[in-house]
Amino acid sequence: KDTGFKGQFRFLKTPAPWLILGATALGNGGVFCWYSYITPLLTNVSGFSAGSVTALMMLAGFGMVVGNLVSGRLSDKYTPGRVGMVVQGMICIVLLLIFFLSPHPWCSAILMALCTAGLFAVSSPEQVLIIRVAPGGEMLGGACVQMAFNLGNAFGATIGQAVLNAGASYASPSLAGVPFSLAAVALLAVFAARYERR
Repeated sequence: KDTGFKGQFRFLKTPAPWLILGATALGNGGVFCWYSYITPLLTNVSGFSAGSVTALMMLAGFGMVVGNLVSGRLSDKYTPGRVGMVVQGMICIVLLLIFFLSPHPWCSAILMALCTAGLFAVSSPEQVLIIRVAPGGEMLGGACVQMAFNLGNAFGATIGQAVLNAGASYASPSLAGVPFSLAAVALLAVFAARYERR
């Protein structure tokens, strides 16, 4: 339905979309603190050769595909806010494990695949939710959630860079991402409590 130019923005007057957009930006920021520097982590900390990075990136991409497919089905079966909250909580745990276990090569590879699966698994419920809370502005809502995703990518990489510039190891950006992921869990929990009972 055509709601006119102003009508496209009306949904932004309510708190619900801001909770989703905030969770998207913070959650992706937390992951991209680590993922922006994945290659030096794999080679300098985990001990993989530079030549094996291509295969490892394929494993990361496989995790993304699986996470997206599984989460899409779960979001249809259960409430997407709770699915997103649980997945984001799992990302927090995986980021912590990456910090502690990345010196072990195969632990690092498996955790990388799990974290990229979580990254794309949380995006499905967030995209479903933004459409639900943007009546009359669904197209703008869909664009806004992508903007939040990219904003999270940018500030996550910046935070990771600041950690590395301070002299920390390449494993440390994953730890720096945990508070942002926890903040995303909190926002999704608030959303689920306030809006998904209706």
